[in-house]
Amino acid sequence: MDVRGKLALVTGGSDGIGREIALQLQGAGAEVIVTGRSPEKLQAMAALGFGTIASDLSTASGVDAVVNGVAGKPLALLVNNAGVGSEYELDDAATLNSAEICIRTNLDAPIALCTRLLPTLRAQPAAAMFNVTSGLAIAPRAGGSIYCATKAGLRSYTQAIRHLLKDSNVQVIEALPPVVETNMTAGRAGKKMSAHDCAAEIVAGIRSGQSEVNAGMVKLLQMVNSVSPALARRIMIRF
Repeated sequence: MDVRGKLALVTGGSDGIGREIALQLQGAGAEVIVTGRSPEKLQAMAALGFGTIASDLSTASGVDAVVNGVAGKPLALLVNNAGVGSEYELDDAATLNSAEICIRTNLDAPIALCTRLLPTLRAQPAAAMFNVTSGLAIAPRAGGSIYCATKAGLRSYTQAIRHLLKDSNVQVIEALPPVVETNMTAGRAGKKMSAHDCAAEIVAGIRSGQSEVNAGMVKLLQMVNSVSPALARRIMIRF
């Protein structure tokens, strides 16, 4: 996809991987709108020439804010990047609220945005939906069961709608990052990919028309998983 002159929406685009995706899309000639929850971070992105939408995607009103924020605009690229972790513990019912927030943000919101923004995307000569999942969608970690489940669900959804839209002008793309150096992973030890390098592979995938972008070590993970899912899970536990 030639992103020059195209309007892109990057959810969670004021921090982490999303911010780097937004910066690199802008550098490639796209006009970019980002969403986020932090007024300070959104203000910083506005100062760099980005459109901004304040939105908490764990809420229905947050999804409405995004849809209303791009209403009437020629949106050609939807990047569902926003995501949160979860403090869910299997034996602690008090953590179910954290699980619900994670599910609403990571799975429900992208589904809602794909559905509600599809008419706008279809109205463009060429358009794309881009869903950011995770290597954890392939090889889940026991310590992040809800997060992994949301990413596996989004991966399955992405594959299904790719088939549904195969004869349309809307391409459906998935990115599977490894563990990336962001605020979300700040407390985790082990090897991490930089947000800049991860975003570079994602944006390259968008521009080259790939249907699936396996960033960093996820390329290896995909190959290992095809032979030994158990070994793939051990790799994710290590990293």
